[in-house]
Amino acid sequence: MYAGTAFIILQLVDIIAQPLQLPAWTMTLVIVLLCIGFIITLLIAWIYDITPEGIKKTESIEVAKKRKSQTVPVKRRLKASDIIIAAMAIVIVILLYPKIFNRDKLKDIKDADGRISVAVMPFQNMTNDTIWNVWQDGIQNELITSLTNSEGLKVRQIESITGLIQSKGLTNYASITPSVASTLSQKLGANIFIYGSIKQAGNIIRVNAQLIDSKTQDGLKSFQIDGETGNILQVTDSLSRLLQNFLIMSKLKKDVFFDLQDYTSTNSTEAYRYFTYGQKAFLKRDYPTARNWLLQALAIDSNFYSAMLLLPVAYAAQELYDQANNQSLRAYRKRDQMPVQQKIFANWLYAAAFETHYERIKYLKQLLEFDDQVPLLHFQLGNDYSELYQYDNAIIEFEKAIEIYKKWDSKPMWVYNYVSPGIAYHKTGQYIKEEDLYKKAEKDFPEEYVLIQRQAMLSLTKGDMTSANRYVEKYVSNRKSNSWSEASISTGLAGIYSEAGILGKAEEYYRNALSLEPPRPNRLNNLAWFLIDNDRNINEGLELVDKALGFSPDDYNYLHTKGWGLYKQGKYKDALEILQKSWDLKPVYDHGIYLNLETAKKAVANQKRTDR
Repeated sequence: MYAGTAFIILQLVDIIAQPLQLPAWTMTLVIVLLCIGFIITLLIAWIYDITPEGIKKTESIEVAKKRKSQTVPVKRRLKASDIIIAAMAIVIVILLYPKIFNRDKLKDIKDADGRISVAVMPFQNMTNDTIWNVWQDGIQNELITSLTNSEGLKVRQIESITGLIQSKGLTNYASITPSVASTLSQKLGANIFIYGSIKQAGNIIRVNAQLIDSKTQDGLKSFQIDGETGNILQVTDSLSRLLQNFLIMSKLKKDVFFDLQDYTSTNSTEAYRYFTYGQKAFLKRDYPTARNWLLQALAIDSNFYSAMLLLPVAYAAQELYDQANNQSLRAYRKRDQMPVQQKIFANWLYAAAFETHYERIKYLKQLLEFDDQVPLLHFQLGNDYSELYQYDNAIIEFEKAIEIYKKWDSKPMWVYNYVSPGIAYHKTGQYIKEEDLYKKAEKDFPEEYVLIQRQAMLSLTKGDMTSANRYVEKYVSNRKSNSWSEASISTGLAGIYSEAGILGKAEEYYRNALSLEPPRPNRLNNLAWFLIDNDRNINEGLELVDKALGFSPDDYNYLHTKGWGLYKQGKYKDALEILQKSWDLKPVYDHGIYLNLETAKKAVANQKRTDR
């Protein structure tokens, strides 16, 4: 029985191992472990005198009857089959663990300098025609020459490879098995090796190549190129391009944040490189630099949809809405040429420019139907709910994004993955959750000014003046070190105190900012909106915003401030006219203007009913 069980286990292991492409040493180790486990099983069975039924052989019939007649429950005895099943489960876990969790096979194969070292083995002639023997070294040499010119790769040269092979006495390339090639590659200090073959069918020549991890012998990627026998150089060039693009793109993808990898699409490694630079700058909030890199990527590949989709977001981040909308339209017009997910993202961009948050939410939910484990989508969905003041819905999405990062054992994409849900917690009075969130954020994004700003707001709201003063001082120091003007810092402090409900201090800082830069219309409007929206001095607020409109009469923000001031004065008809103008001039959907416009419309309608 035991021998039969062991045979079944070995058969199961073989079935599992084959599709997983396990190297020989792993299978050997597994078999040894199974043998040891089987021997232990036999020893346990001998010590406890276990039969297949789990009953001691020395037990008499009378004792057995007496034992069976007892009604008191007894602990179940350990059976040999239990141990075998447990051992089998452990072996299966050993086999599957690296396959399940090590999804990124290229993750750990870079050298300390960030480059990938490659050894190209001689290709094996499997055509049965010795005329192709010359191409065993020929293809190897062509690939080495081509890949050597690739930035990011360290390619072992033909002299070192040939010298090592000759020193091992391997005169017949057929004797260079994957296992032997793995040993050679490790001696050459290469992370991966290229192992290939040449086959022929009539006038068609087929060249196969495999990228293999030198240490684990895991196959990373297979390539196959067919061509006419007279075009072997073209076949080799095509194979070289495939290998080069895969290796370079794999390296570059390490520089693309995981959230964005599924939305990248180009065959140009140079365009992809510029895209990674642009994405890095974007996440650092260096939007001008981000735009510059993205535009360079598009100059190389005008159909590089990922760069095309990120560019309008980089413009919008600096409120350059005309440029953002133009770029959104450009992407939208090409949406039918895009893969389905990128097409939906293009629809989302169009909605961001010309429609409402409701359409944006619809498209984000469509993207989540493809994969609900993309934190970027949950984060943006949370932002769109927040823009609609639906903070409870926003919190659900923000928390999903954070939970996914936690599952990945990875820090979030940027500090706003903490700040945005923190704002939603603050708006709903969940200060304990907000504080806990910021403690986590400090570990992942220390010295981020937006985080320090939110921590100051929270401390002031809670009345913890000691912490609040510390965060305020830290905020000022941080902004000075980043060359902010005194007026900008004062405006930032005004926002902190305003959010915390300390309106007297907020007004003091808004007035200070205006005194430092009196000609700036945005300083005028900041103080005007604060005085009007908080009912502190509506008349002065209207005077200030009129001065701002003198500089920029068609600024939709300034018109919104004036319209809201007129509404607060009870001048509903005038307010509606100005708010409507603000709405018509807005570059993107603004839910605040929409709500105030609707309020003014209702007031005018009620006034008309009253006057009848």
